Amino acid sequence: MFSSALKSFTSNINSNYTVSTSPNSTSGPWKIYDGKKKSTGKAVSIFVLDRKSLDSHSGSLGRSSASSIKRATEEVVERLKKEASSLARLRHPNILELAEPVEDTRNGGLQFATEPVTASLSGLLAEKDDQERAGGVGGRSSRYVTEDPEGGRRRRELEIDELEIQKGLLQVSKGLEFLHDMAGLVHGNLTPDAIFVNAKSDWKISGLGFSSPPDNSTKPTSVQPISLSEVLNVDPRLPKSVQINLDYSSPDFVLDTNLNVGADMFSLGLLIIALYNSPHTSPIQANSSLSTYKRIFASSSTIPSASNSFLSSRPIPRDLTASVLPRLITSRPANRMTAKEFQQSDYFDNILMSTIRFLDSLPAKTPGEKAQFMRGLSRVLPSFPKSVLDKKLLPALLEEMKDRELLSLILQNIFKIIELLPSGRRPFTEKIMPRLSEIFIPPATAKGPHERDPAKEAGLMVLLEHIKEITTNCSGKEFKDNILPIIHLAIESPTHSIVDAALRTLPVVLPALDFSTIKNELFPVIASVFAKTSSLGIKVRGLEAFVILCGGSNDPDASNDGLNGIMNSTASKKSSSTALDKYTMQEKIVPLIRAIKTKEPAVAMASLNVLRQVGGIADADFVAMDILPVLWSMSLGPLLDLKQFQAFMELIKSLSTRVEAEQTKKLQELSGSNGTAAARNDDFMSFGGVSAAFPSNGGDGGEVDFERLVKGNAGISESSNPLDSGWDATPSNGTGQPPRSSNTPKAATFSWSTPSPTAATGGSMTGSMNSLKPHQPGPGSRTITPDLARFEALSPTATQFSKPLQPQSSFGTPLQPSTPSYNSAPLQPQPMSNFQAPPTTTVNWGAATTNPWSSNSSHQAPSLSTMSSLGNSMSNMSMSQQRPVVSAQSPFSLPPPPGANAFGSQQKSSFPPPPAFNAPQQSAFPSAFATPLQANKPSAQKSGLDAYESLL
Repeated sequence: MFSSALKSFTSNINSNYTVSTSPNSTSGPWKIYDGKKKSTGKAVSIFVLDRKSLDSHSGSLGRSSASSIKRATEEVVERLKKEASSLARLRHPNILELAEPVEDTRNGGLQFATEPVTASLSGLLAEKDDQERAGGVGGRSSRYVTEDPEGGRRRRELEIDELEIQKGLLQVSKGLEFLHDMAGLVHGNLTPDAIFVNAKSDWKISGLGFSSPPDNSTKPTSVQPISLSEVLNVDPRLPKSVQINLDYSSPDFVLDTNLNVGADMFSLGLLIIALYNSPHTSPIQANSSLSTYKRIFASSSTIPSASNSFLSSRPIPRDLTASVLPRLITSRPANRMTAKEFQQSDYFDNILMSTIRFLDSLPAKTPGEKAQFMRGLSRVLPSFPKSVLDKKLLPALLEEMKDRELLSLILQNIFKIIELLPSGRRPFTEKIMPRLSEIFIPPATAKGPHERDPAKEAGLMVLLEHIKEITTNCSGKEFKDNILPIIHLAIESPTHSIVDAALRTLPVVLPALDFSTIKNELFPVIASVFAKTSSLGIKVRGLEAFVILCGGSNDPDASNDGLNGIMNSTASKKSSSTALDKYTMQEKIVPLIRAIKTKEPAVAMASLNVLRQVGGIADADFVAMDILPVLWSMSLGPLLDLKQFQAFMELIKSLSTRVEAEQTKKLQELSGSNGTAAARNDDFMSFGGVSAAFPSNGGDGGEVDFERLVKGNAGISESSNPLDSGWDATPSNGTGQPPRSSNTPKAATFSWSTPSPTAATGGSMTGSMNSLKPHQPGPGSRTITPDLARFEALSPTATQFSKPLQPQSSFGTPLQPSTPSYNSAPLQPQPMSNFQAPPTTTVNWGAATTNPWSSNSSHQAPSLSTMSSLGNSMSNMSMSQQRPVVSAQSPFSLPPPPGANAFGSQQKSSFPPPPAFNAPQQSAFPSAFATPLQANKPSAQKSGLDAYESLL
């Protein structure tokens, strides 16, 4: 940790302080290190003298008496020890303050600790020379790279401008005044090495190794007077830095050996010229030689005076050359001005210097004078150099913040300084922020409510007004740790104006905080104050804060889309992100708005803005169930005017449109994913009609002719069968449907006879008697059940076909042919309950001739017995099927009967009855058909007209 020069030192300073590894600067024989006290962290500067540096210099001069060198070295050490001990006895703002007394080290060296210093004036002037050589006048600013006790390195600007010189000279003159008038001492060696600049840019006097009471002094003092003859005798065996510097010595010392306070004023005059000279050295260059010094003062041309511009290579301000320097650089001590007269010269008569002087003497001023000074200070601050603002004025103002009555005025000037500095982050975080936390945040040990402090509240108001400067000059973590607790106190303050100002800072505060901090630390405080306050103004301000937290803006210009052609640079850009999440908006903010009881229009309109912001982010169902009811309730407030009501309605319509659009889209997506089946089953309470719930027994889908039904002819439905209509009637389609094209696929059918070779080239009539096609019932068809009890027993004729056909069952089962029997016995009807297969017929199907409706008239007519058999067999067809269609391609055709309608007019005919087919029935119908047939079983077979009359 320590440098090689410090490793061998063991002392109280090394035990209690941490010291940097390399020196910050040097001054004469001293090396200056930055240090920090371990217990308190207070910064100090540690001056270290290495005894080896003195011994090495004396050893390089060749042979000399060892005892004499040792004696001379001991004298130097004692003189330097006197320098440090003098600082302990002298306490003044312009005298370097001693922190730890001088200590002897184990190897014979010395060290002591003082207030933190930046550099000595000689070091600053040397840097100024390097700056001017590097870039000329107005060149690049010089910078030191310094190292703090923790090992960190930072750049330090060194700047000496006119005001810095004026301020420093004023402070040096005050120190000299103290030495001369109060301490009764003469400094004796006032050089740039004896002046140090501290961290506040104040110039401090040190280097009191040659201090001594003046001749003929009557003031008591413990300082031993020096022997001018001894100190003026320069010893070449010792470094020049430990001996008196003749370049800044008064002729009173060298020529007259007169020790008086005027000698320090002469040295001050040479110091002023060195400040303006280039390079920054004294106009007298004696090179530590008394003879050279005497030769310079032997000629008036080599003595600095107004006639030779005081031997300065650069112009000196007129105020100095006119009235100050001529009264400082003069041969007679009595003609020189005193330190007090120097302070009252015209050189310091300007507003900036007067401000600095007043600030230095501020503790002695009355409260009224302090307040008046603080009010006017902000007007002159822009005229100060930046270095003076940073190093002089800002620390002085921070020190005065202990006066609570001036807190608000001081804070206004502090924030003004931060605004003027090119980089205010470092001074704000290092100097201002800790002070603000100390003043506004109560200690953790304090309990209970704090008493109201109007002065402190006024300062808090100033802080809130300058929150933008605060966020600019600190990081997010620093803001959260030091400034956010102050904002919490402001929001919870009992003073409404402070709460209002704190809530108005949210647009600036939120970007400096992270999401977790806003949600868990800031929002609960705002919500609590909003819920508890009884002030309508705070209610409205809280609602405006909710708008900001939800990502909106209360600035009317923020909604300007820029399409009007008017540029507005002050309009803040609306952030696309929100400070709170959707859950917090829905579950925290909306309930707070719902709980509002007041009907004031201002509160309602502010709530409208919040709900507008939340409505654009919340879910559609939440908007419908929670936000819209609140909007409707508020829109009917009795105090709203027309324009305000219309604003509510506009938002209600907008949100309703959004809910409708999202719900419609959702339902469309659901219906698209479930297909069209969902649309058919929408009415889940529909059980269907009677026919659906209780289907009829084998009913077909045909239409029912009500008149035929009630007259008893329902068993004979209309069809295209030529047997069901008059002989001269126009044939129609067998199913009452449009004719089918020849290439339409047909249902499964059975044929009464083997198709003839001409079937493929026959006509397209569907009402042919070629094949009887049992069609499946359609969705809307019905079947009329005939009254089978009216049928008499029929005796069929024989057939010439090899295989008699068995008709289908009542439920559409295909007909199964029975065992072939040619010219078998006549068919005898059997009871239907026996479910016996019908006997074979003896109908001569092959004797059929051409169709009477056919265009070919050369065909022969069928026999009447065949016709009667066919008509009777068609009545026993399956009830679940449509009537068989008589195909036009049939190999037989019937001649027209004598009457127009053989059945409708009941004319007598000699047609034999068709064979009776007993279709097998399902278990649901046996009793309906079997019982009548058994009861009316005929004893003899009927034929002719008797057989047809039985149908009626």
